[in-house]
Amino acid sequence: MVAAGSEPLVDADGLPLSSLREINRLPLEVKESIYRELLPQELFDQFPINRKTLTGPDGEGVVQFICPEGLGLARIDVRLRHNDRDSLFFVEIADTPFQQMELSFCFVNDPAAPRFAVDVDVDGRDNSFATTRRNLLEEERAMTAGLFPHQVRRGLGLFGKFFAHFEVFVARLGIGLIVAEPLSYDNAIRYERYGFDYLAGKRLMLWIDNAFQPGGELTQRLDGSTPFRRPGMETTLLGRSWAIHDGILGRPWDGMRIYKIPGVHAGINTFPENRR
Repeated sequence: MVAAGSEPLVDADGLPLSSLREINRLPLEVKESIYRELLPQELFDQFPINRKTLTGPDGEGVVQFICPEGLGLARIDVRLRHNDRDSLFFVEIADTPFQQMELSFCFVNDPAAPRFAVDVDVDGRDNSFATTRRNLLEEERAMTAGLFPHQVRRGLGLFGKFFAHFEVFVARLGIGLIVAEPLSYDNAIRYERYGFDYLAGKRLMLWIDNAFQPGGELTQRLDGSTPFRRPGMETTLLGRSWAIHDGILGRPWDGMRIYKIPGVHAGINTFPENRR
């Protein structure tokens, strides 16, 4: 369950806050102080960012809070230097019309790791998470380096630290459900490990696992026709995810919706250890 002591969030009059829209009505310094609690302490332990001033090694502000009054939306963007191309940490969360909390995006990048231009096409144009155009050479390089689809750099392993803070934050707002849309197959499996269940897509996830078994439909499609469809890729999360990203399902990866009750682990596992 959510840790004891997670008292409700309240405004200056002691009235409980129950949404991002309500937080965003607060004075700038107040709402930013609430949102900064979502930042993992490890960001400040591992990198020269001052937790009090939120400045980087050059003295410039490196943490941006986007939390406009009138909207139920919040973004936190942390960069090692304010003009860096990639975020060190980025999260976007949003209210839903059903009094849920949506975890829209969360990226953590190791700024010292090699960068792979999977986020742009061969002409350098943004490819909207490879939904419009792919950069196949960069994707193959990224896969060979052990990165998953959509990763431009190796991560830092801090999502779990962030999610622990986020789950408590949601509970303090009195919100009973976190929802998300996994960007890729490996995202869905990782969310399962953090306790998520499926609103939509569980049947597909179970089918995928079955179809990647020996002699299964997807395993048979791993025919070496592309670098992302090599025989043997069915045995690993990395291999499966790249094959699915490459279109091996024969349908778009969309329509997946997942949820988590704060403090409750659903126990879903559509890629069991004994099948890996």
